[in-house]
Amino acid sequence: MNRNISLIGAPTDVGAGARGASMGPEALRVAGIVGTLQGHGLDVVDRGNLVGPSNPWLPPVEGYRHLDEVVAWNRAVHDAMLAELRGKRLPILLGGDHCLGIGSISAVARHCRETGKKLRVLWLDAHADFNTNQLTPSGNTHGMPVACLCGHGPKELIEMSGAVPAVSAKSVRQIGIRSVDAGEKRFVHEVGLEVFDMRYIDEMGMRHTMELALATLDPNTHLHVSFDVDFLDPDVAPGVATTVRGGPTYREAQLCMEMIADTGALASLDVMELNPALDVRNATAEVALDLIESLFGKSTLMRE
Repeated sequence: MNRNISLIGAPTDVGAGARGASMGPEALRVAGIVGTLQGHGLDVVDRGNLVGPSNPWLPPVEGYRHLDEVVAWNRAVHDAMLAELRGKRLPILLGGDHCLGIGSISAVARHCRETGKKLRVLWLDAHADFNTNQLTPSGNTHGMPVACLCGHGPKELIEMSGAVPAVSAKSVRQIGIRSVDAGEKRFVHEVGLEVFDMRYIDEMGMRHTMELALATLDPNTHLHVSFDVDFLDPDVAPGVATTVRGGPTYREAQLCMEMIADTGALASLDVMELNPALDVRNATAEVALDLIESLFGKSTLMRE
């Protein structure tokens, strides 16, 4: 794994239905993300926060809320992520709401094309995020990033990586899903997205789930993890706007992260939807940081 880490803050909630995810990057810094990762022998550079338009808080237009602002923020994220990847560093995007996954993964997809690598995306989330402007009940683009990356969405977003689709649905594995809109459910089946929902995890266990999600990774695979903090059960992580009961426990989430770390393939990361306005004493940021540490090799026992 690349031990040169760059942190990129994207303090916006333009794609969300509630305010507060814009404070996520600062909450992770307050929790001590720089020093914690340095403590694992990593070279960490905090690039500070990207700048973009403020949240106008308007109703949807043609099924999208704040499309111009969403595009502007995602372009900024795309350019910043791509610069770090080209500089042979491992970028961690500190969100911000999950619409920013479009810019982040578009940059990763572009980089993989440039370097001839295969791409695997692990989408850790309570939601499938596969809405379109026809399907969405809200118009919030944080419910659309996976659909946009797979080529279903507005031109400005689906073309961001320089190729449409940015990502093949076959390269995405969704884990922890437990809230999918009715129209979205049909669409996910149509495109053949691989979804390990909570029922699957309950029946088969997190270990088996992760073995399948990580199967066929090879040294030429770039592994991108897009971690929405609402992946976790709200009892563990209350500081998100879109909590859904019945998520992975703390231990299940730790196992998930440790198994990703064991592959040595992690090459970029998003940490999304942390909302300190809804948190209790920054506890969710601290749990998120704990899990990020596990992604970079912290384990309960010393293992070979």
